[in-house]
Amino acid sequence: MARKWLGIALTGILASSLAACGGNNEGNASPSGSSAASGTGAASASPAASPAASQAEPVKLNFWTPDRGATDHIKAEIARYNETNKDHIQVEVNIMAENYDQQLDIAFASNQAPDIVRVNGLPSLSVFVKKGYLAPLDDLLTPDMKERFGSLLREGVNQIGGKTYTLPNYGTTQRLIYNVELFEKAGIKEPPKTLQEMIDVAKKLTAAGKADGAYGIAGNLKSTGSGLRFADPIGMLSGMGSSGYDYKKGAFDFAQLKPIIEAYRQMKLDGSFIPGVEQLDIDPLRAQFAEGKIGMYVSTASEPLVYKNQFPAKIKWASALPPTIDGQQRGIVPVGNAGIFIGLSPKSEHKEEAWKFIEWMYSDEVLKSYQEDGVGLSVVPSVIAKAGKPAINGIDGFMPTKFDAIIPPVPIVAIEGMGYQEALIKYILVGGDLDAVIKDLNARYNAALDKAKASGEVKAEPMPDFDLSQLQGTLAK
Repeated sequence: MARKWLGIALTGILASSLAACGGNNEGNASPSGSSAASGTGAASASPAASPAASQAEPVKLNFWTPDRGATDHIKAEIARYNETNKDHIQVEVNIMAENYDQQLDIAFASNQAPDIVRVNGLPSLSVFVKKGYLAPLDDLLTPDMKERFGSLLREGVNQIGGKTYTLPNYGTTQRLIYNVELFEKAGIKEPPKTLQEMIDVAKKLTAAGKADGAYGIAGNLKSTGSGLRFADPIGMLSGMGSSGYDYKKGAFDFAQLKPIIEAYRQMKLDGSFIPGVEQLDIDPLRAQFAEGKIGMYVSTASEPLVYKNQFPAKIKWASALPPTIDGQQRGIVPVGNAGIFIGLSPKSEHKEEAWKFIEWMYSDEVLKSYQEDGVGLSVVPSVIAKAGKPAINGIDGFMPTKFDAIIPPVPIVAIEGMGYQEALIKYILVGGDLDAVIKDLNARYNAALDKAKASGEVKAEPMPDFDLSQLQGTLAK
């Protein structure tokens, strides 16, 4: 089974959501809203237009996206397509302000569905397919596309029931971000390679910086949704599963995370965390790091752009692969929000033209522009080989390496009670009986998993031969 995952490596890291607008010949948005429509539609024919001119009237396609962070890039690409394609196709894009999934529900229910749909995260893929919002692409994929994307196709990521509904574009790598100046002040020459080194380094950084209000480590521990963002990069590079899920067992086992949680608890006891970490969201953390008040933390490839625009860094900083439990890199670092991009609406009245646009969007030329413009880092090997680096300070350390990969999906279950991130963050902050916490999490998560499997909502079978190390080198060498 482990071989099944070869070449698929890039997690499954920040992806936005694009999809098409309304669906009538006048280019109106669906009832969900016509705001933010861009689109350089061709001018309509005048009343005196000849029959030949009428025949050449463009086909209008609608494309929706919640990808506000990439608004300028998306509009520029679509304008380029509208100006250069020879098929009399004009694409109009509607960039949704919020409630993207709900707006799609309204559009499909009212027969105003877009032609092209942006898949907005892995949960959305299965939901969109179940609701009939995406058409299978398998019969449309060219031999070239099958060769370029074949190693990245995976059940639960871009395939459902063996059918392909979307293809990859870009993702978000994860690294240890560190304050070079504070490291130098503390006499530390390189970032930690093991958890014990991380504990020791955090203590030394605090000793060197405390007089100036600088501390060794931080985390956005206020968030019960992303506060444990350090756990998977450290754990999976050590060879463990994701989010407490054990791929080999086909079950949740949060004991995998125990050494990581214990290390973070020790750093809390040592006084290495910046004061007030329990109330720290990610943006306040970034603001403190930019001022030189934090020694290190784990986060994503979003940080270079943050320290260029949102919180201009006043310090020299760098990034490195996260440490592992014992210094051995037996696995990979998961790439977030990878494996998905856009798909075709089965309700489109212009499927042939919509596919021509989708095929163009999936060309190496277009995909590499997403990386070069700083929207995200490509996870497509043919694009990685030719795309330039974004002109953003600090991005070099986030470029995909042999240790970055797309991972198999973790079953999504509805649990009762406190989620694992909240429970483990609570232990880091206040202590307690970690074994009891893990036992409780295992019981509740596996009960929810059994229920979901029995209902047919998820499939989660043991993969006894699964080995994360086999995903190494599937994105970059």
